[in-house]
Amino acid sequence: MAGILDTVNQRTQMVGQNRLELLMFRLGAKQRFGINVFKVREVLQCPPLTALPKRKSSIRGVAHIRGQTLSVIDLRQAMGGRPTEDVTNCFIIITEYNRSVQGFLVHSVDRIVNCNWEDIQPPPKGAGRASYLTAVTEVDGEMVEMLDVEKILDEISPTNAVASADAYQGTESLKKDRVLLIADDSSVARAQIKRALEPLGIPLELVKDGRQGLDYLRDMAEQCQKSITEQVCLLISDVEMPEMDGYTLTAEIRANPKLKDLQVILHTSLSGVFNQAMVQKVGANKFIAKFDPDELANAVKESLMIEAG
Repeated sequence: MAGILDTVNQRTQMVGQNRLELLMFRLGAKQRFGINVFKVREVLQCPPLTALPKRKSSIRGVAHIRGQTLSVIDLRQAMGGRPTEDVTNCFIIITEYNRSVQGFLVHSVDRIVNCNWEDIQPPPKGAGRASYLTAVTEVDGEMVEMLDVEKILDEISPTNAVASADAYQGTESLKKDRVLLIADDSSVARAQIKRALEPLGIPLELVKDGRQGLDYLRDMAEQCQKSITEQVCLLISDVEMPEMDGYTLTAEIRANPKLKDLQVILHTSLSGVFNQAMVQKVGANKFIAKFDPDELANAVKESLMIEAG
């Protein structure tokens, strides 16, 4: 037990400090990519793959690892590149995203680096709508790109982002004159959340990262006599975002007298074992793993009822 607690403490030391660890990898000989270590379960040499009938071409097959059968996605092909030819010398990064576990086939894995979210920037504006990037940073003088994995997974297996009618029951009497703020760097995730929550009839404001979210709240607080809750009823924030992550955003909210009463739901594809300790440390009200529209709608309804007393 002591060893487990030590590990939790080591991981959570960065929480609220706007820092993260990146596992760097390559899909070819040149460009480097990065993935948050919190999303990585294991990295291993690519095992034998079993092909599946009627599969998406980017799914190279399934692998049997430690008693579990995992789909293995050719990450380069999923982004529109050439299929990886010789998988025997490649690696798979086993990840947990949005309540599912999958393997990403990559050419090679470099190392883990400790970064600051302030040094991780949104992708260049010229990247266009077809871009699979959510952020870029620089390590050792070389650009490292962070991928919109939610977009990649949604293209392979689209998510039904509409909640059931039961999830919206009981909201008729709630006040709907205040904004619900959503902060998420993934365009796919923002669209999913918007579709899931629009039937509630609450005005939605969408921003792309924690820095934009904090600036928005500070501006709104200037218009308030007492508390931000006069203008904003709830914040739903992703955790991984360039410039300022969701943990730091929550910690900044709790430290600000005008913002501290705002309810915060952290809504993220991070679903590992350390999340509860992180949520408690920064003072979020609730943590939800992406993406279940019913659970999200119910959590919003519950939060608004608590906030309304």
